[in-house]
Parts: sequence; C-alpha cells; structure tokens
Amino acid sequence: MAKVLDIESKRTQTLMAKDVATAKTPEAVPVNPNAKKVFIKTYGCQMNVYDSQRMADILAPIGYAPSDSAEGADLVILNTCHIREKAAEKVYSELGRVRKMKEDRLASGGGEMTVAVAGCVAQAEGAEITRRAPVVDMVLGPQTYHKLPEMIARLARSNDEVLETDFDTQEKFDELPIERDVKGFAAFVTIQEGCDKFCTFCVVPYTRGAEVSRPVDQIVAEIRALAAKGVREVTLLGQNVNAYHGKAPAGSIEAEYGLGELVKHVAKIGGIDRIRFTTSHPRDMDEALIAAHGDETKLMPYLHLPLQAGSDKILKAMNRGHTYAEYRDLIARIRAARPDLALSSDFIVGFPGETDEDFEATMTAVREIGYGSAFSFKYSIRPGTPGADLPNQVPEDVKSARLSRLQELLAKQQTEFNQSLIGKTLPVLVENVSAKNDGTVFGRAPYLQGTHFAAGPETVGQIVQVRITDAGRNSLTGELA
Repeated sequence: MAKVLDIESKRTQTLMAKDVATAKTPEAVPVNPNAKKVFIKTYGCQMNVYDSQRMADILAPIGYAPSDSAEGADLVILNTCHIREKAAEKVYSELGRVRKMKEDRLASGGGEMTVAVAGCVAQAEGAEITRRAPVVDMVLGPQTYHKLPEMIARLARSNDEVLETDFDTQEKFDELPIERDVKGFAAFVTIQEGCDKFCTFCVVPYTRGAEVSRPVDQIVAEIRALAAKGVREVTLLGQNVNAYHGKAPAGSIEAEYGLGELVKHVAKIGGIDRIRFTTSHPRDMDEALIAAHGDETKLMPYLHLPLQAGSDKILKAMNRGHTYAEYRDLIARIRAARPDLALSSDFIVGFPGETDEDFEATMTAVREIGYGSAFSFKYSIRPGTPGADLPNQVPEDVKSARLSRLQELLAKQQTEFNQSLIGKTLPVLVENVSAKNDGTVFGRAPYLQGTHFAAGPETVGQIVQVRITDAGRNSLTGELA
C-alpha cells in the first residue's frame, strides 16, 4: 500500500496546488516569542502530514512553537517517506543543507540546532543515517514519535545520538494527546496503521509494520475535540484503512467495529458534517462498508480504491489478492449502493513481466470502470521488496510510453467527470477567502475538487449550496444557489 499512499498524496497536492497559491489561510494563533522553534518538513502521504501535526502537538507542552523555516529553528525534523524513487538520497541531500544551517547558527552565536530524521526512511535506514550524516542527532521511526520529549531529554543528558525504531503502534495510539492545534475546518485522523497485504512493490509492511487498529473511544474523543474547535470534515486515515477492526466503544454489545460501523458511529458526533477515508484495499471492502456508502449521508460520495493493473497476470505478480473481474464486480455493488459515487484509483505501469497485452488490459479496465480522478506511475524498484528481484524488468522507454498513453486517458476522464457537474448544485465546505480580495471564496466539493465562487467572508467555515458553472481538470467554478 505504500505506492498507494504516495499517489494519494500526489493527487491531493495536484488538486490543492493552485488553490493554496491564491487563498488566505486562517490567521495563526499568537505564540510565546521566547519559545523554542521547531521546523518540521513533511514528505509523502497524508499519514505523514498527520504525524507531523501530532509531533508539533507533543512538542508544544515542552516549549516548542512551530517555525516556517529551518533557518533559526532550534529543532529541525525531517518526517520522511520511503516510497519515491531515491527517497533516502533526497533526504541525505536535504541534510547537507541543514548541516550548513546548523554550522552557520553555531558560528553566529545562535546556539545549537537539534536535527532529527523521522518517518519511514528513518525506520528503513536506522543507524546508517547518523553514520552517513553525523549532523543528525535523533533517528525515530513512525511508531515512536510520541517519545519525542523523552528523546530530547536523553539527548540533552548524554549528548549522544538517539535511535528509536521499535514497532510500537498501540503504545503510540495510547499516549497521543487528545488535544490538537488545528487550523481550518477539515482534519485528518489516524485510525489504523500498517499493512499485512505484502504487495510485491510495497515497503509499507517493512517500514510501518503489521496492521494495528485504534480503539473506537480514542478516535471519537479526538474527533469530538476537533469538532469543538470548528472542524466539520474528518478524513479517517490508514495505510489500509478499510482493514480497520478496532475495539468497540464502551457499553457496546460488539467486541469490535469495522470501518462501516465506525463511520456510522463518527457520523453521530455533533458538528461533524462530512466523513472521508483513505486509502483502501479491494480485499477489505466488506458489505458493511458498502452499505455505509448507501446509508450514511455524511460519508462523501468519493472513494479511492486502487486497482494498480487490469491484467490478472500482473495483479497476481503484485500479490494483490484479487482479479480484475472481482474488482469490477465490487465497483458495481458499491455504485448500486451509492449511484452518485465518484471513483479514484492508482495504477502502476511497467511492472516486471508486463507485456503489451497486459498493459492494454489496464487501458480496457480504465475505460470500463471510468474514474473521476486517478494517478499513475512507472514501476520503480524498491530495495528489499519481492518485486525488486523479479525477472523481466520492463525497459524505461517502454514504461514511459505506456505511462503517457494511460495518463492521457485518465486526464480525459477526469476532465469529463468535472464537466458533467456543470449545472448541478453541490454542497461546498468553504475554507477561506481568496487572497486576491476579489470577493470570491474557496472550498471543497464532495468529490474533493477545489471550488471558487463569489461570496462573503461570513461563509467561511459553512457548507453552502453552489451551482457549478464551469469546470477544469482540477477545479470547479460556481455561484451561490
């Protein structure tokens, strides 16, 4: 599922890039000018975005305030992703720049800068990071960031590097503070971590560990606290989110809840009007979750369900655990439950052994299913994964040609889907006013597109009805209905 998460992150970035550049973010809460500064650079998926936010929450009680840049920060954390090609080398390159900042700060009398590498590269590389980059003081895996205050104290006592890469997901869940410093009206909430599927292209089982689900009462407590701060939309996160099976709430006759039951439970929380989840695996899309799409109106009609390939031979080589026909039938059942559902997916082209015929099966699958959004990437070797040792690696020029054809088709489908919304009225969660001061605001439609329309600042934080008047590939334009 690692590739899935990385692609999901890329999709979110693509949808949001232009909107962020032209929108005003909510004003920051004033902080103590004497507080220490922490700069956290986040790579990769939404899980890492969430983890970075939680690191900031954990550090706040011990005197650290967020910084917008590494320069001048007392603590710099690189929260890394091991999914992209040459991910580790990019981290080492960034560490070279941080080393120069650390040296300049010390030379100017600004004091010590503590440098930490967190996330999946930290988990995979371990002590190799401090060997190759002595500038690093702390290395912590994605299951250990709740120990940051303790690590900082240990570093101060010993002045020796700190290494924490144990898999201890449940402990992390238990020790995370409920209160969060949130800005805006939508938030991520981690409910599950790890993956047991062992797709042959994926490093997640090795960097995030086995599947662990968070108890329902913990999740509800966090979401209630978010709602009290004005959050109206939550996205439930997991490397394999629909494998969720968490301890049921106190007083329940059930021992545990699946994701379908959790969604319905979260929908009862006052103030929460929208629910999303990502990222899913077809093997774990059970009947209760399908039913939730039809029964729960707060669950947005947008599902990210990666297919990866349309060829059964390639799906088997990827160890996906399903055939294309099974995926197609699953989609039919979900669409029967929620006719207005839009689908998103991920595709990998050029997996070892992929022939022209296999690739054409993927093209046929895309045409048959139809996607409102989808992302595709060339297969690239991930050391330590079974796919790295498979024979018949596809030449780079062949992968590039196939990717170009597939992306052209996906872009056409995305544009057509957005244009199909013209003339329809959609509920839009207004996130902010335009930085252009042109009397327009920006929000998110149910299908995640950024949506611009004329309205006053009093609509920020509200869900308003917007009639769509125009559509591009990544965004919508409308008017108040």
